[in-house]
Amino acid sequence: MALKPRHFSIPYVVWMALFVVAPIILIIGYAVTNPRGEITVANFTDMGVFTTVFVRSFWLAIISTVICIAIGYPVAYILSREGQRAQRMMIMLIMLPMWMNFLLRTYAWMSILENTGLLNRLLAAVGLPPLRIINTPAAVIIGMVYNFLPFMILPVYSVIVKIDKSLYEAAQDLGADSVSVFRKLVFPMSLPGVLSGVTMVFVPAVSTFVITQLLGGGMVMMLGDLIELQFLGAAYNPHLGSAISLVMMVIVIAFMYVMNRFGEGEEKAFGM
Repeated sequence: MALKPRHFSIPYVVWMALFVVAPIILIIGYAVTNPRGEITVANFTDMGVFTTVFVRSFWLAIISTVICIAIGYPVAYILSREGQRAQRMMIMLIMLPMWMNFLLRTYAWMSILENTGLLNRLLAAVGLPPLRIINTPAAVIIGMVYNFLPFMILPVYSVIVKIDKSLYEAAQDLGADSVSVFRKLVFPMSLPGVLSGVTMVFVPAVSTFVITQLLGGGMVMMLGDLIELQFLGAAYNPHLGSAISLVMMVIVIAFMYVMNRFGEGEEKAFGM
């Protein structure tokens, strides 16, 4: 029997069914049942006691995302204005830390931020008082910004670098200065890249748990930590953990939907 084009999609469909669809079905099943297998909404009502964790998770993720925009956008813009050789070099430097293990990168920040770490030793050397950063929300934010910043820089850069150079020339011929060119041309046309970067930073930031455990020292609990405790901790309750995971997944999907719709609107507005 001759193979048809749709037959080549079978491995992908099987993979998605086993490792994406099936786990989601299991999460939904656990979320709406109790240990006796009875249908219940108690798992969702019991989440009220974790409102502080939800608020903290989204708040820290928003702060980290805003900082990534503030740092990543200027870097992406400057990078796009350089020559091809400089761009390749800078992109390699941006991606270089990502070639190392995520845990190793986070452990490195532990050695920098801890009370007797590199940062405080440098401050002591110049006669300044030490900083108490480790095991605080600030340390968690630093870890998230460091680990997720490339996911903001690269999408923004990829959009800005594709802007037709003739548009710059046309704007300058019409009397626009550099500030006006950026404000009325570059920034509006780069918004799809910004929105893509926001999604790529916010989603892993709101669900992280390794960074909070290493840099937060268990003192800054976020949704990822809370879900892990329900499956691996002493308070083993996979039904509650599945309910929390399901609610977080719905919120994240809704956020991504809004970002994608807004991004589509910007692309249509500028004919991209």
